[in-house]
Amino acid sequence: MRVVILGLIGAGKGTQALRVASGRGIVHISTGDMFRAQAARGTELGLRARAHMERGELVPDEVTIGMLLDRISEPDAEAGFILDGFPRTAAQAEALERALAGRGLGVDVVPRIEVPQEVLLARIAKRAQLEGRSDDRPEVVAERLRAQRAGLEDVARFYEARRVLVDVDGVGSVDEVADRLAGALERVSPRMETA
Repeated sequence: MRVVILGLIGAGKGTQALRVASGRGIVHISTGDMFRAQAARGTELGLRARAHMERGELVPDEVTIGMLLDRISEPDAEAGFILDGFPRTAAQAEALERALAGRGLGVDVVPRIEVPQEVLLARIAKRAQLEGRSDDRPEVVAERLRAQRAGLEDVARFYEARRVLVDVDGVGSVDEVADRLAGALERVSPRMETA
C-alpha cells in the first residue's frame, strides 16, 4: 500500500503516519525527519534544508524530490510506504506520480487530516515547548502555515482529481483520529486475514 498523508503542521499527520506504518507493515517516510537527520550529521543537503526550515520556507523541490525518490527505492519500501510531509506542491505530486508510474506503481490513497487553525496553533505551541524545535517558534509558524496551506490545497485538488483523496476529521484524541483514519484506509485497502 502506498499512502500520502496530508495535513498542515500540527494536524497530527506524523503521529498518525507512524501508527499506519506499524499497523500495515509499511515504511513511514517523513521528509522533515530526513532533513533534520541530514542537518544533525552536517551534510550539505542537511545544512541547505535547515537554512530553509529555520526561515519558515519550504525546502526546494529538486532537493526534496531527489532525496525522496532515493528513499522509496530502498528494499524496505517495496512492501509499501506512507509519505509524511511530501508532496507539498502540485509539482511535487506530479513528479512523484511520474516516478512511481515509471515503476508500474501509483498512490493508493491520500488521507487529508483536517484540523481548525486555532487547534493547530495550540498543538504547535505545545510541541515547541516539549520538543524545543526551532522550526516551531511562533514567528516561524505563521509563515509555515501560510506557505503550506496554498500548496496543500493544490495537492488535495491533484489527488481529488485522481479519486484517491479521503478527508479525515483530525479533532479529538490520537486514538479517535487513528480510528477514523483506519476506517478510511480499510475502505480503500482491507487488510488480508492471516491463516
